[in-house]
Amino acid sequence: MTSTVSIPARPTDITPQWLTSVLGADVREVDVAPIGTGQTGATYRLSVGYGDTDVRLPATFAVKLPAQDEAVRERVTLGYLSEHAFYQSLADRTTVPVPDCYHCEIDRDGADFVLLLADMAPAVQGDQIAGCSAEEARLAAVAIAGLHGPSWGDEDLAATPGIAMVKPDAATAQGMGDVARMAADMTIEKLGDKVSPQDRETLVEAMSVVTPWLLTEPDRFSLLHGDYRLDNLLFDPDRTRVTVVDWQTLGVGLPARDLAYFLATSLPSELRPQVERDLVEAYHRELLTHGVADYSAEDCWRDYRLGTLQAPLITVLGCAFASSTERGDDMMAVMAQRGCQAIRDLGALELIES
Repeated sequence: MTSTVSIPARPTDITPQWLTSVLGADVREVDVAPIGTGQTGATYRLSVGYGDTDVRLPATFAVKLPAQDEAVRERVTLGYLSEHAFYQSLADRTTVPVPDCYHCEIDRDGADFVLLLADMAPAVQGDQIAGCSAEEARLAAVAIAGLHGPSWGDEDLAATPGIAMVKPDAATAQGMGDVARMAADMTIEKLGDKVSPQDRETLVEAMSVVTPWLLTEPDRFSLLHGDYRLDNLLFDPDRTRVTVVDWQTLGVGLPARDLAYFLATSLPSELRPQVERDLVEAYHRELLTHGVADYSAEDCWRDYRLGTLQAPLITVLGCAFASSTERGDDMMAVMAQRGCQAIRDLGALELIES
């Protein structure tokens, strides 16, 4: 008789016996097929057959395991801890649209991890390089307010186990600023001619003020997705609903950073200036429905401008410290270009006192 593991380490460990134990249903068969490239986690689609024909569970699921490369797994265990914290402790306190979670378990400080979610097919992943439409951006802007609004100003967030990035103090901000400057230099060298001279200048200048930027508006904070971009969104085919995935960069900080990062990196640079005011207003209106008070539309617009530094920050960190692929480098170059253009268009650096 096949023994049942508590947390599957590899796809072959996802057996009918294991699924029976976590779903509480009679699972007779399961087919496991990979989804995506699995750089920081290994994701699979499960097709499940039940012994009970009346079972009220899906026929397909998505399951996420740690990266199968042990070196990668060790680097991103904090991300697994964050994702576990979100689905176990925080998702139910927000209205951000996420897949239904059927099982989430973690052990060995994040080295062992499994996340069993509803399969969102036929929803399709956004394309970071191609960018999105104004209609898709509106869905994303309204959706992320469902994370920020319910957690707005919650002092208990920093004490939630598993959150990778907390509201920074002076020492943490200084350390992040040092890393950002180093990452900017590494990114410029790595991407070479993919980054224009003007964007290189903007990258270096923006990353030189990360420390004071992180400490700006310290009393305005909420949960942050941290990597809120097209590749982490699933759009229904009719583009009436979006689902947010990949909560490995969960943090706490200025709420508009998520919105600014998304709009700056996901909207084509020629489209963004035409629609961003309207999209920020839609985001602000949604925040108010969650009881956010004493936060004007003018403050929201200023925070949005300020938040655009999230775009080059996450881009250079991802580019400098992740393995290179052709698509990955092209994506980082596009994100850097769009983010730097947004910073210049919006005069973001003028808002930071260094």
